[in-house]
Amino acid sequence: MMKKYVQKNVSDINLEDYISEYEGKDSLADGMLFTEGRERESLNGLWHYAIDQYETCIRQHWFEERYESAAGISLPVDFSFDEWPSMELPCSWNTQDEKLFLYESTMVFTRKFGFIPRGNERVFLRVGAANYLLRIFLNRQYVGMHRGGSTPMFFEVTDLLQKENRIIFACDATRRPEQVPTENTDWFNYGGVYRDIELFRVPQLFIQDFRTYLVPDGKFDKVRAEVKLSDAADTAAVFEIPELGIRTEIPVKKGKGAVTVKCAPELWSPENPKLYEVSLRLLEDGASCGGTADCEADRVSDTVGFREIRTEGREILLNGKKMFLRGVSCHEDSIENGKALTDEEHGKIIRDAKELGCNFMRLAHYPHHENMSKLADRLGLLLWEEVPVYWAIRFTRPATYRDAENQLRELIRRDANRASVIIWSVGNENADSDERLRFMSRLAAAAKKEDPTRLVSAACLVSVAENAIRDRLAEHLDVIGLNEYFGWYSPDFSLLPQLFENSDPDKPVVISEFGGDALYGWHGTETDKGTEECQAYIYRRQVAEIRKIPYVKGMCPWILYDFRCPRRTSVIQQYYNRKGLLTPDRLHKKMAWSVLRRFYSEKEKDEK
Repeated sequence: MMKKYVQKNVSDINLEDYISEYEGKDSLADGMLFTEGRERESLNGLWHYAIDQYETCIRQHWFEERYESAAGISLPVDFSFDEWPSMELPCSWNTQDEKLFLYESTMVFTRKFGFIPRGNERVFLRVGAANYLLRIFLNRQYVGMHRGGSTPMFFEVTDLLQKENRIIFACDATRRPEQVPTENTDWFNYGGVYRDIELFRVPQLFIQDFRTYLVPDGKFDKVRAEVKLSDAADTAAVFEIPELGIRTEIPVKKGKGAVTVKCAPELWSPENPKLYEVSLRLLEDGASCGGTADCEADRVSDTVGFREIRTEGREILLNGKKMFLRGVSCHEDSIENGKALTDEEHGKIIRDAKELGCNFMRLAHYPHHENMSKLADRLGLLLWEEVPVYWAIRFTRPATYRDAENQLRELIRRDANRASVIIWSVGNENADSDERLRFMSRLAAAAKKEDPTRLVSAACLVSVAENAIRDRLAEHLDVIGLNEYFGWYSPDFSLLPQLFENSDPDKPVVISEFGGDALYGWHGTETDKGTEECQAYIYRRQVAEIRKIPYVKGMCPWILYDFRCPRRTSVIQQYYNRKGLLTPDRLHKKMAWSVLRRFYSEKEKDEK
């Protein structure tokens, strides 16, 4: 329970005293609920809001709604929840009001909603993402908090719900050095609750996690299903893929069960994004009643593709075939909506990448909306997904590591059934130090333990001293990601072929970033920085060298669209990173687009 601080002492209260008392109520990966195929009750819509940069909601316990003293005397209060202005959630608040554009502290959101219980059920609140810290209060009680701005959180609210309810969010977008990411990044710090807010009703014993995948043994003839229940119960479940004629019972012991089924699925690939409807039904008391609907205790379903991804020496193999990852990087950023992209915007990202000739995309530098991987499944695009262990993370701080690993596990559990996702990335552009090696090698091991069916990578830096690929973390990766900016931050292009000559990796390399800024419509010579001609020249030189290197098995240049960044203030940049192949409104292509499109077209023909 939280301490009751009297208001007269509020100026003496250290906010960290409150935060420390909330420990133990964090939403963590182990508490996630499998939501696919479940009925959802949306709490999206208009929420009242107020700027709370002094964290007064927490300091003065606004959530208790104490309007009168114990003696019945009316008290002065510093809030009026239902008279505050309204904002439609989910959203990035920076795009909702010009006065909020650069605000990055705490915002309080609140609304009322009705609820009618349905018998012996449990109810969970899911918030898809909120940046960076979200503290939740329901009906005058503290529910819990979540750290990390891009992964989902879950809270059981069964015992707190009433017929009429007030819910309060305190969303804190403050950049802090101990967080993941840290206080210094290279993208805009959008604040807000910018993904869906939903309630899920489940039975007392329910399916907490469900994964199904092609067994990665190179034979392509077995599908595995794994189930984890909410409690350590002995029961049974029924796994079905009707199109493959699969219907089999899974014994569940102490809350866990698995089955491997012989079959011949049509393999998923970017050229053939075949998906199957799958379902898992938990039976009442493990009853052997044929798995009929009237003996179900719980049921989930998903739409899943089956494919195998692995490496062999310096090769990347999809379904046993060598491939080159023709990619591009992308941020989750929109002029109109910030990080709260619409379904239409998600679809345009995929369509633009496909038009460019991509079979692959790097979703940088944090987990993007889960709709991206679902769309990629349907439309046929391979994905690199990443957690924001970015630049100078506090590698020696144990709590920072726990935060990073939790975000990684939340991402993996969210997207475990997505065929499009082939790489989990554990970070970007961190200098090779002993502390960083310990931190990120642990993350790589955690990713492998959580999901041994996919590849693990990180976007590493060029060793300047040796002009070579020399990063001790590479020993712990399946694929080496390499960020290099020859022609831009390193102007001497002669160093690029030297880099490749000096390096001799024993595993595949993906050039995870290269490029240069260009303001659309700004023209000049190839040596005029910031012009479209200069950017196109950088791309021509890059692809000419990359084409020659046998161990480079993919690339995802930086970046598909220009995106907001407060660090970039030149007349060309105007608070945008201008390395995009398209303008930030996603309408206009720069000259470098055609260079990359032509290269990808040639690579695609070579593979055929």
